[in-house]
Amino acid sequence: MKVQSFVLCFLLTLLSVSCIREEAPNAEADILSCTVDGDILKAEPEIDNESVTLTVKSDADITNLAPVFTLTPGATIKPASGTAFDFTTPRIYTVTSEDGHWTKTYTVRCIVSGVSTEYHFEHITMEPKNERYQIFYDFTSNGDSVTWASGNAGFGLTGVPKTPLDYPTMQDDNGYVGKCAKLVTRSTGSFGSGFGMPIAAGNLFIGTFDLLNAIPDARKGTRLGRPFDHVPTYLSGYYKYKAGESYKVNGEEVKGKKDQCDIYAIFYETDENVKYLDGFNGLTSPNLISVARISDQKETDEWTRFYIPFVAKPGKVIDKDKLAKGGYQLSIVFSSSLKGDVFEGAEGSTLWIDEVEIIQSGEN
Repeated sequence: MKVQSFVLCFLLTLLSVSCIREEAPNAEADILSCTVDGDILKAEPEIDNESVTLTVKSDADITNLAPVFTLTPGATIKPASGTAFDFTTPRIYTVTSEDGHWTKTYTVRCIVSGVSTEYHFEHITMEPKNERYQIFYDFTSNGDSVTWASGNAGFGLTGVPKTPLDYPTMQDDNGYVGKCAKLVTRSTGSFGSGFGMPIAAGNLFIGTFDLLNAIPDARKGTRLGRPFDHVPTYLSGYYKYKAGESYKVNGEEVKGKKDQCDIYAIFYETDENVKYLDGFNGLTSPNLISVARISDQKETDEWTRFYIPFVAKPGKVIDKDKLAKGGYQLSIVFSSSLKGDVFEGAEGSTLWIDEVEIIQSGEN
């Protein structure tokens, strides 16, 4: 499966944002971009609906940092853009719309690493604005929190879910160790079917989704990966999988066909033209260094280990200096339906994931 499986949720999100911009001025209280002086960032700033994350180099001085923000037209921000602060702890900014009626609060933070080598799925927080769905997070060896992305936000716009457990991606109490992630392929109801998108696969990925870059195709808004300064060699973990009863294509049942899950990771190089990979080129880009993807996935009601090697692309050589400076990125992707990118799959297909680890080379 390619990350194109998130198209449903993202397109629905775009449709909603279009309506919000016409009806609710609060959508005009947004941070669009962020820049900082000096060569201290490992990657482009990550901006989502409630936060700005700056991934900085390990030797960066963040005690007197003055981020500069671009806002939606007419909006203002407090503290003022360009004001210097000590970012060893996160700072809170408030953006106010042009008419002064709407505000949005952003948490701006600096982290050294955006990727952990171990994920246990023990920690969740609720979606900040309305607490509609769960968001997974873990911690790096430096103590930085690492948040997973999913398509839950878009699925909420279908009107189908009534509780957090009705969403495609959630936590489950019965993990291999402790708790785990549970991904379920859901029907999108009449709303999604009307757009030819009858299902939404449960999914998790390391990266972010950028609404402003999702026009005209939501796959462009999928930002895969965060800086990783080692060479990954294996992706390991444990999974269980149960395929749904009825596999459908274009809403029509395909007799005898079974759904499959997808588990993979990508490691790639950034450059002047490629700052990140997206839903179009996540598995095809010439910037890919190596890919680890499951090939023997099966239905199993017992926790089953996967141990998948990163297979190098021909002719690729790692630049160690660039690696140390954050010039390479890594993403991990899980999905409950292999063909969710074209809205094929079985409602009810369920993938459980736990105790995931990135095994890396001993040398940088």
